[in-house]
Amino acid sequence: MADQFDLTIIGSGPGGYVCAIRAAQLGMKVAVVEKWATLGGTCLNIGCIPSKALLHASEVFEEAGHGFKALGIDIPAPQLNLKQMMNHRAETVASNVGGVDYLFKKNKITVFRGIGSIPAAGKVLVTPQSGPQTEIATKNIVIATGSVSANLPGIVIDEKQIVTSTGALTLEQVPNKLVVIGAGVIGLELGSVWMRLGAQVTVVEYLDRILPGMDSEVARQFQRMLQKQGMEFKLSSKVAGIDKQENGSLQVRVEPAKGGEAESLEADVALVAIGRKPFTEGLGLDIAGVALDERGRVRVDAQYKSSVDGIYAIGDVIVGPMLAHKAEDEGIAVAEILSGQAGHVNYAAIPAVVYTTPEVASVGKTEDELKAEGIDYKIGKFPFTANGRAKAMLATQGFVKILADVSTDRVLGAHIVGKNAGEMIHELVTLMEFSGAAEDLARTTHAHPTLSEAIREAALALGDGAIHI
Repeated sequence: MADQFDLTIIGSGPGGYVCAIRAAQLGMKVAVVEKWATLGGTCLNIGCIPSKALLHASEVFEEAGHGFKALGIDIPAPQLNLKQMMNHRAETVASNVGGVDYLFKKNKITVFRGIGSIPAAGKVLVTPQSGPQTEIATKNIVIATGSVSANLPGIVIDEKQIVTSTGALTLEQVPNKLVVIGAGVIGLELGSVWMRLGAQVTVVEYLDRILPGMDSEVARQFQRMLQKQGMEFKLSSKVAGIDKQENGSLQVRVEPAKGGEAESLEADVALVAIGRKPFTEGLGLDIAGVALDERGRVRVDAQYKSSVDGIYAIGDVIVGPMLAHKAEDEGIAVAEILSGQAGHVNYAAIPAVVYTTPEVASVGKTEDELKAEGIDYKIGKFPFTANGRAKAMLATQGFVKILADVSTDRVLGAHIVGKNAGEMIHELVTLMEFSGAAEDLARTTHAHPTLSEAIREAALALGDGAIHI
């Protein structure tokens, strides 16, 4: 039996490790159980961080090959060194997971290596790869085990040719033809990486649009931009199966979603990116009496407590968007709740970003949602074609779109398509966090020349009108 802990967290992804650090800051004695050799979970090891390393590297490669000449930079055609690009990805991951190691030591957080399970409230059993089990005595438990890639029936993932996001981050050569199954964030991001490096990319999506859940106008405009870059789409289509050929290639069988004649797409690699599902396998939740919902997520109340006293859950294993920063905020909130503070997450102001070129960023309501809810809203839009800094940077693709309540002028949602959209969205997140009005933003001075001026112009468009259009 190990020492008594105030809090034991199962999983060291963004939700788990941030929860651990915040709890330690608040004076708790904290343990974290992690089955992997490195901390950081999916996000740091095989998700957000390595994908952003490859997105950045492939963007620079693309710019050097096609964008430098217009800026007066003449260089020979760039040569791809995929091995070094993958080294950059690996070094980025190592730096980030090493940072979490350092933070755990700094905050005196105890790490147990192995698979965590919950035999009962107040106990966590750790089963290492080898050696004896350890039972942790703990006042509270937080389940932060994240999610795993979802798959289609009958398709066998080998992470070499038929891959999830994990395999797509470690391909040893650029495929000639890549079929991406799913037009969500992961599929579009990783598809764009390999397209920039030379692959012919076709995206198959069951729905009649890309980026389900995002503003439909944004999705339509963004799809056109990706098509101009060379990405092909087969919407309202489903994958019926993938067959390996004798010559080593794949035949991806695609059918209309509503039924009809099938066609076959040849591919070197198929990426299955149809979403993620909560990971609770091996936790023994049924034994502990922790209730799950119909989608396998842990049922929690407003304070993240499960159906069992002393057992909490955060991140991808509970309801809500599967986003690292959502999990982080929940981790902070539950640590504060356990210490007697008023931990809280404002789910109406959680940003989402697609890290493609251009980026897509959003926060709050979409037009589709406001229409469905019968809310009387107004729209302020401003294109980057009318922004001076965007012209100077050859980054005029995209626009800012702000949605506000007609009667109160309160901003209800905002959407940006453009370069650095993921960095620019946060002033709108802050505005919404404080229930700000469009006029508040319109009267806020923005430095000139910046891309962010387009945000102010969109806010001005909700009043008497933008200045520069």
